[in-house]
Amino acid sequence: MDAYRVLLTGGQGEYVEKKSRFIATVRKCESEGEAAAFIEEMKKKYWDARHNCSAYVLGERGELTRCSDDGEPSGTAARPILEVLLGEGIRNVAVVVTRYFGGVLLGTGGLVRAYTQAVKEGLADCTIGRMRPGSEVEVTTDYNGVGRILYLLGNAGIEPLSSDYTDRVVLRLLVPAECVEALHRQMEDATCGRVRFEKLRDLFYADREETGILSVESNG
Repeated sequence: MDAYRVLLTGGQGEYVEKKSRFIATVRKCESEGEAAAFIEEMKKKYWDARHNCSAYVLGERGELTRCSDDGEPSGTAARPILEVLLGEGIRNVAVVVTRYFGGVLLGTGGLVRAYTQAVKEGLADCTIGRMRPGSEVEVTTDYNGVGRILYLLGNAGIEPLSSDYTDRVVLRLLVPAECVEALHRQMEDATCGRVRFEKLRDLFYADREETGILSVESNG
C-alpha cells in the first residue's frame, strides 16, 4: 500500500468573515463511532452556535467519507470542508466547523470560501505525518562495529527505537521499506560482516512530515 497522510496531533483554527466566526476543530478518528462522538461533543460544546458543520474521511484509502451542512445551504459548508480533507490526502480525520453568525449574509460563494479557509486554518495548527511502509529491524553487533553503524543511521536520519549495551550491542530500528536492503549491505560492509540484521516484521509507521522524525505510533 502507498504512503498516506494522517494526523499525529489535532488542532483548531479560526476564520472571521464579516463578523461571522468560523471555528474549525480537527481531530484524529479511527472509526465512524469515534467521528460521530467527536461531532456530538463539538455540538454540545458550541451549543449556542448557529451551525456545526462537519466532515470526515476514514480508511487507509479514504474509502469512507461523510459530511453534514447542519442547516447551511446545500453545498456551501460540508462539501467544501470535505474537499479540503480529500485534497490534502489526510486519512482518519474529522473536522467540525462551528459558525457564529455575525449578522451579515455571506452568500453562496462567501460561505464556501469561509468554510474552506477555516479548515485550512485548523489543519495549520495540527501536526501531520505520513504513514509509510517499513520494517522493524533488530541489529546486533560488537563494540567495534557500533560506532560505524550509528554513523550510517545518522546519515540515513534513522534514530534507534531502543538500544541494549551488554556483551553485545542490540539496536531496534524502524527502517523505511525502500532502505532496508541497502542499509543491510552498508552495515555488512562497514563492519566487515560482524553484524546480524534481522527483520522482525513489516508495518506502517508515522513519519512526521515537517521534521522527518519517526513517531513511535505504528500500524502493524
